[in-house]
Amino acid sequence: MNTGTVIKSTGSNYIVKYGNKTINCKIRGKFRTENLRTTNPIAAGDIVDFKIQKDHTGVITNIHERKNFLTRKSTNLSKQTHIIAANIDIAILVAAIINPVTYPVFIDRWLIACENRNITPVIIFNKTDLYNTKELKSKLKKYIETYSNAGYKCLKVSAETNYGINDLKKLINNKIAVISGNSGVGKSSIINALEPNLNLKTKKISEYHKQGKHTTTFAEMFPVAGGYIIDTPGIKSFGLDKEIKKHLHLYFPEFKKFAKQCRFGNCTHTNEPDCAVKKAVNNDKISKLRYNNYINILSGEENKYRQDKYL
Repeated sequence: MNTGTVIKSTGSNYIVKYGNKTINCKIRGKFRTENLRTTNPIAAGDIVDFKIQKDHTGVITNIHERKNFLTRKSTNLSKQTHIIAANIDIAILVAAIINPVTYPVFIDRWLIACENRNITPVIIFNKTDLYNTKELKSKLKKYIETYSNAGYKCLKVSAETNYGINDLKKLINNKIAVISGNSGVGKSSIINALEPNLNLKTKKISEYHKQGKHTTTFAEMFPVAGGYIIDTPGIKSFGLDKEIKKHLHLYFPEFKKFAKQCRFGNCTHTNEPDCAVKKAVNNDKISKLRYNNYINILSGEENKYRQDKYL
């Protein structure tokens, strides 16, 4: 029996790294994670046991217990959960103010998923070389203020000019990171800036739709900046599990210190009287945008982020 790390997952085939070697593997038997109905039983970052066959391919027989894993809910009719990556130290969301726009409620959904799994999130605002008007600079500043005040680390980078790339290298050093975001925000371009020898494939934004085109098809792990980064396909939507919504207020860290002052210990910060969180929102101590996104997510308006206004 051999043990290795899944560095690429295509859904039915897996590339596993063990020592200085890699092997193509398939799975044998059924694998379940916390009774989740998943589209992919094994993800990039998983540590697995496998047997080598006569044809020099492998068969995965066991998944080691995961430290953590990041998931999102599929928006198709099956509503299955998709495991984005496993055993990660930090989760990086690449966002953009234009070409394409990353809407705040998309960011919030992603942050909630990280909070739910106790994964440290970092928001990277890419394409700063394009933010050359007063309006765009102001918008970027408001994005960063909103999420910094909520307790999240934010970085400004430009994959085009290498601005901020050294700060990102320090962040990834000795860590396993997963990188996520909408199609076209520049995930692969950032990885290329971090490690030019990888030369990952990139595509330009669709001028008609102002949206990105998928270049990364499957999750894959690369050695980068003294650590590892798991590149993932672009995400158009980020659904959340119903169980997460039952405890949604716990996944907004800026609510916590005010929630202690609410009249009711189980306050949902919606319609209850004497709610200290709502009072903090009215007094601009909590972002109105973040609170409104909380209400929209709680009420189940799954696609609200498509029409979400800028900050």
